[in-house]
Amino acid sequence: MEIQELHTNNIVELTANIKDKIGVPVNTMVVATAIESMGIRDKDTLADFGQPSILILAQLIFDDLRNAPEHRHAKNAKEKIVAEQKQKELENTNYFKTNCILFLKSFVLGITNLFPVLLQFMMIIFFGYSLWTSVDFNTLQSTAVVLGVIVGMIISGGFVQVIGRQASFYWSYNDFEMTKKTINYILKKGTWAILIALSLLFIINMFLSFYPNKVLIITFVYAFLIGLLILYLAPLYPIKQRWFISVAVFAGTTISIILAKNTDLLIYFTHWIGLITVIGLSKLFQHLFFKRILHKTIKISQNKINTPVLLYHNYKYFFYGLFVYLFVFIDRILAWSSELDGLMPFVIYFKKDYELGMDIAIVSFLFMGGVLEYSIKVFTHFLDLQQRLTNFNERYRFNSYFTRMYWRNVLILLTSSIILFVITYFLITSPWGYESRFHIKLLDLSYTVACFGCIGYLFLAWGMMNSLYLFTLGKPTEPLKAIIIATVVNIITGFVFSRFVGYEYSVIGMVAGSMVFMLLTLKENISFFKNLDYNYYSAY
Repeated sequence: MEIQELHTNNIVELTANIKDKIGVPVNTMVVATAIESMGIRDKDTLADFGQPSILILAQLIFDDLRNAPEHRHAKNAKEKIVAEQKQKELENTNYFKTNCILFLKSFVLGITNLFPVLLQFMMIIFFGYSLWTSVDFNTLQSTAVVLGVIVGMIISGGFVQVIGRQASFYWSYNDFEMTKKTINYILKKGTWAILIALSLLFIINMFLSFYPNKVLIITFVYAFLIGLLILYLAPLYPIKQRWFISVAVFAGTTISIILAKNTDLLIYFTHWIGLITVIGLSKLFQHLFFKRILHKTIKISQNKINTPVLLYHNYKYFFYGLFVYLFVFIDRILAWSSELDGLMPFVIYFKKDYELGMDIAIVSFLFMGGVLEYSIKVFTHFLDLQQRLTNFNERYRFNSYFTRMYWRNVLILLTSSIILFVITYFLITSPWGYESRFHIKLLDLSYTVACFGCIGYLFLAWGMMNSLYLFTLGKPTEPLKAIIIATVVNIITGFVFSRFVGYEYSVIGMVAGSMVFMLLTLKENISFFKNLDYNYYSAY
């Protein structure tokens, strides 16, 4: 009896050891191999376990591990560690806490990213002067400068999008050599594109005489420098050095203001010197940054830029960036080219009251950047985590989770927008707001433009958030189609309203286009999240 009890205890102990080692076995031979790996020989099994051979002992243990209820979901040591890690990750997904932390970080980062823009507003308020504007400009000067800003941004918009995507790709793999090569290559191509585009516009003006050459030269210098400014600041985003944007812009703005207040230089030259300073500092910083980081790291690749491959992978992102910048400025171009308020000296002529309304509206849009940053960060943060925590047969739960997350982010965007709209309203209507600082009463026209502009920018931000989700998993086709259709709607609607109702109602085109952009990308996002498991799998 004592020998039989000893055999039983030994088998129980051996079963426990095998369970820790292999979990639930797939067949008898796996158990037999595990027994042999523990140093048990065939001739020992009868004396120690009461079984004539390892194979028979293995069959006994296999049947126990496969059929006994207490062993049905047994895990080996590694599986237990993985299960514990999953449990910790699950516990760490205290969604409310994590979401709050991510929201605060993203919003603060968004505000930090806004510093260069806010700095320009502050300089206008306190000095009547910024890096490329001045309250002392007359209407003709404003036309030349603002057109230059618009043209520069539109031409560089596509290249900025490509820099963000392609440089981020190499950066995520720590391939810093290719990150540097890609950035330099796109900057070079972007610079040439700006020069060629401006040359073509100059030739066209020679035949059609839209503007005097003196005006056009000023416009094109601003366009070239603003285009370069956007281009050379863009790489600082994918290489995680955004903070330097604020440093460079602050330095350039400071130099520009000092020159404007203490020298007899024309205001154009003080602007151009300030812009060149920002561009130069950005280029110098990137050169030193990559020199330091490449010195410390081992080169991963010696690849050369393959232009056809680069174009193939990025042309949709290029055109998306181009059309987004074009979309943003269409309403202004339509409003400034309308003659409903009287004959104009040029085909496009700056209208201050319209621009004031849109400038007020765009402030709320810029602050929404923090919400957009949060929505993508929280999505990417939980995407990989959830796919590791979700079993293969629970795809609907996985998709449902992110669908709910999407609508929560939409609610946050809408709530934030309402708060920003209220703040904006008080800034332009309160005695201590706009009028007290500039001693100018805003016209009803500016209020109208600002109100419609805020609505339009809300839908634009929503559409851009939808596009960012699709971009995350490499789906640029639908956002590109959506922004092209929205641009056409913007042009047609804005043209009709600005020509037959009032030039200020050009903004209706922007609202209509933004709504179309949002609805088209929303439709795609609903399908995207419904099949997120497949989209996530197919993206990698």
